[in-house]
This record gives sequence, structure tokens and C-alpha cells, in this order.
Amino acid sequence: MKNEHSSEMLPVNGENRRRSFWSRIAPALGLFFLAPLVGEYLLGNISIKEPGALPLLSLMYGGGALLIREAVRRTGRGWPTILLLALAYGVAEPALFDHSLFNASFEGHDFRDATYLPALGISVSNALAFCVGHAVWSISVPIAIVEMLVPDRRTTPWLGRIGLAVTGVLYLLGGAIVFLWAVNSQRFLPSVPQFAVSIAVVLGLIGAAFAVRRLPRGASDRPGPNPWLIGVTAFFASSLFFLLGGNWLHVAVKIGLIAVMAIAVARWSGRADWGTRHRFALTGGTLLTYVWGGFVCATFVGNTGPINRIGNVIFSLGAIVLLMLAARKIRRIESQESV
Repeated sequence: MKNEHSSEMLPVNGENRRRSFWSRIAPALGLFFLAPLVGEYLLGNISIKEPGALPLLSLMYGGGALLIREAVRRTGRGWPTILLLALAYGVAEPALFDHSLFNASFEGHDFRDATYLPALGISVSNALAFCVGHAVWSISVPIAIVEMLVPDRRTTPWLGRIGLAVTGVLYLLGGAIVFLWAVNSQRFLPSVPQFAVSIAVVLGLIGAAFAVRRLPRGASDRPGPNPWLIGVTAFFASSLFFLLGGNWLHVAVKIGLIAVMAIAVARWSGRADWGTRHRFALTGGTLLTYVWGGFVCATFVGNTGPINRIGNVIFSLGAIVLLMLAARKIRRIESQESV
């Protein structure tokens, strides 16, 4: 039986030295820009008419995704840690940086729905959408995609110490830029208790991320499910999560979906034959929700002009092309292993 990392061995020193500078940092650069492209542009929240926002958003989105990915891979941890750190990011962005979690009229929208809690100053429905949406699509999905595109470096660090330090500075700079934009444009600032609780939640999630252990491999001799079944399940579960919102019944269903998928993936990934095809199916099914969801979100935020719709099509096709490239890479690796 092949070990999970049999095709992902660390390159020997000579091979690592032979890599050009750009080939060594290409995965990091790809993730740096892919995170906001998926999290905002594919989502339809930001239009293709605003290309200038990409480098600014990359500082926070891409910087955050890179920091999470490097911290996990450098410490030999796995996806449970990535997901918890991604959730910490998902709380930090709307709570500490752009304040959309607490600003009920953020960018002119009315977030006081049936799940709005005046005592906390949040809509529970929107809190789930913001925090889980960023954790899954802004951070986790881009990390998974780029790692699948470089299978020989999937579990190895992409940055040196200097690169890691620079990434940390860029993330803080991006957060500061978003914070100042939110304060100046929205004229809103959360209360001290809201800031304090948010910081405590973020720190708690970070602590939990590094306390959790990697899920055991081969804990079950049962074969893993068909990758197509995983992909279809991920697509329908994430699509339902995307569609629901606005009342307590929908909130309950969303929480149920999160719990069911977390348990299912934990069990599937503990089976002996869990591998690249399964990870691809899980990632691809989840990403495809934003392929169609971007058209819905663009309508919600008013990005409905012809150029906006062309942008939706371009970003959707880009996501599909990325999945096709990843699938091609997987087939090539499997064909080489079978020789």
C-alpha cells in the first residue's frame, strides 16, 4: 500500500538548488493572488471592473492564506489545523478588519434579519456566511487547489524565513488598509466589548488549531467512497449552505450541514485509500458552488451590467480551468506511479 506522501517526497538539496527563484516561489505567488480571486471576484462581490482592488486584497487574503499554509506545513500538521486557522481568519476579517460582522448597514445593506441579536450586534445568519465563507472559499479551497498543482511540494514549505516574515508584514499591512478603509468609508467602529470578544475567539481558534492532532491514516480498513460521490456531496452541501440564510431554521440547517460534512470528511479521510482523487473531489465540488453562486451574489450587490456578467463568466471559466489542470496533474502522477 502506498504511503500518503509517497509521491510528495521532499526534493533533495541538489534538486532544490537547481530550482530557479521563480519556480520556487511560484506556488506561494499563486496562492497569494488566488485567495482574493476566489474569495471576492469569483464570488461576484467585486467586479472585474475593479482590477486595482486585487493587489490590495491580496495583501490580506493571500497573506493570510500563505501564513496559515506555511505555519501548518512547517509544523508537520494537517488539514484539521488548516481549517481551524482558516476559521480564525474568517472571524478576524469581518470582526476586526472590515467590521461587516457588526455593521448592520455595511456598504448600504440591511443585515438586521430575523436572526439579528441586538445584544451582540450581529446577525447570526450573516456571521455564519461571512466566517465560514472566508474560512472555506477564501482560505481552504485556494490552499488545496495550489497544493494539488504542485504535488511534489504539497506538504513542504514554500517560503524561507525571510519570505515568511515578509508575508506576515504584508498581511498586517493589508489588514490595516482594510481597517482604515472601513472606518473612513463606513463611519463605523465596533464597540470595545465586540473587539475584545472577537480577539478572544480568534486566539481560541488559533490555540485549538495547534492543539488538535492530525487525523490518523488508515484507521479504518473500509474503502473510501467513490470520489464522484464525494464531489457531488460537497457541491450540494456547499450550494445549500450558500443559498440558505435569513431565519433561524436556515441557521439550524447550516450548522447541521457543517457538522455532517465535518464528521463525514473526518471518517472518509481516516480510511486507508483516502488520497489525491478524494481531496480533488472535495475541493472541486466546493469550488463549483462559487462558479454559479458568483452570478447570484453579483446580482445581490448590484454588479449586473454587461461587463460585470462577462467578468462572472471569465472567473467561472478560470475556476474550471484550474480544476482541469489539477485533474490533469493527478492523472499524470498516477500514470507515472503505475509504470
